[in-house]
Amino acid sequence: MQQAASLLSDQVAIVTGGGGGIGRAIALALAASGADVAIGDIVPERCEETAARVRELGRRALAIPTDVMNTDQIRALVDRTAEHFGRIDILVNNAGGVTKRPFLEQSEHSWRKHIDLNLISVLAATSAAVPVMIHGGRGGSVINVTSIEASRAAPNFAVYAACKAGINNLTRTLALELADHGIRMNAIAPDVTVTPGIRGNHAGPVDPTKWIQPTPAQTAAIARRIPLCREGIDSECGQAAVFLASTMSSYITGTVIPVDGGAWASSGWLRNSAGKWTLTGDIPS
Repeated sequence: MQQAASLLSDQVAIVTGGGGGIGRAIALALAASGADVAIGDIVPERCEETAARVRELGRRALAIPTDVMNTDQIRALVDRTAEHFGRIDILVNNAGGVTKRPFLEQSEHSWRKHIDLNLISVLAATSAAVPVMIHGGRGGSVINVTSIEASRAAPNFAVYAACKAGINNLTRTLALELADHGIRMNAIAPDVTVTPGIRGNHAGPVDPTKWIQPTPAQTAAIARRIPLCREGIDSECGQAAVFLASTMSSYITGTVIPVDGGAWASSGWLRNSAGKWTLTGDIPS
């Protein structure tokens, strides 16, 4: 088996939304495994910070501030990466976001914003990067960051969940269309994962010292809902991405891998106050 630092030796990756959270963790994990990385993120200082960390790992980095709701900027991200490094081997479609709101309270403007951010951005980046992979003749790996909300009901997240469900189907469909080119298409589906966003660090540099921490009651609720009893760590998504980008998964395409502590598998089962799995929680029978 290859050593971790050489799993992706001299390959070139693009990570959208790579300045913070899951995207940043994926960018650093790819770099630690030998890849050079182009980071696209809407927050310039986050782009630069991740790029600096990639360089500390001994790999080349390119920081390109990118608003993925602008498809011209997405295409520019891909073009600059290909021009700078001469190749693209890995594309990670990570950028996305959501506002919690009941569907009937969500405006058409909000629908379109969610669709542009979560779905159109994936279509644009994939359509721009895949021809570069095909031209290179080495195959490639496209990894979409979706969500377990794509495969279950998601009250107050209807449009977001619909976008992620579309990404799941796109992943499976393009796995077939791109197989003749040796390009594999897979996705990872996180659930609750510690990121700057869920800790209140929505803008500016990533600063864990200022993060809002969950209350004991919130921590206990997560432990009841998630089989592994805790929130996910962003680096765990990074490890999954390295697996899907490397030859360790050379015969895997068209898959969606939950990275969720078992939350999708539990499908509504909760631990009650006695720690026993039940569909009714603490409701008397």
